[in-house]
Amino acid sequence: MARLIIQGGKCAVKTFISYGDLFGTTVKSRIPFAMARSITTTRCLRNDRLYTNKHEWVTVDGKIGTVGITDYAQDALGDVVFAQLPDVGSIIKKDEECGALESVKAASELTSPVSGKVMEKNEAVENKPGLINKSCYKDGWLFKVELSDLDELKSLMNEEVYNMFLKSDTH
Repeated sequence: MARLIIQGGKCAVKTFISYGDLFGTTVKSRIPFAMARSITTTRCLRNDRLYTNKHEWVTVDGKIGTVGITDYAQDALGDVVFAQLPDVGSIIKKDEECGALESVKAASELTSPVSGKVMEKNEAVENKPGLINKSCYKDGWLFKVELSDLDELKSLMNEEVYNMFLKSDTH
C-alpha cells in the first residue's frame, strides 16, 4: 500500500511516497519503508527578513519585529564603536530617527523601519558595538518592537528586491 505524506516548512514542501508499513517491515510485494522517495516540490528565497532603502532590516514574529542594520550598512560604516539604541517603552515611528551608530569612519542616524513600542534593546550591542560588524543579522540585532501597524511591512523590500536595489545606482 502506498502512503503519501506531505511535510511543509517556510521554504520547502516535501512529498514523501513510501511503500511498506511505518516500521519498515516488508511484505513480499512491498518495498521497505526505508526506500521511501523524497521529492522537493517548492523552494523559496529567504523571505522572512524585510529591508528598507536606508539599509535597515526587520524580521517579524507575530506582532514583534526585530530590527538591525544590513551587512551593506555595517560594511559601509566600518568598525562600529558606539551604539545609541531606543529606550525600552519608547514609542517609535516608521522612517523617523530612533538612535545612532558611530564608527571609526562616520556617525549615522538609526531610522526605524516600523512603528510601535520598543520592547527590548540589545544591551550586548550597546556594550560591544562591534557585534554589529561581526554578526549584523544574528547577535548584532538592535532592538525589538511591538508593531502598531502591520500594513507598514508591505512597503518594505524582500531579500530579492533588496539585492536588486543594492545593484542599482539609487542606494
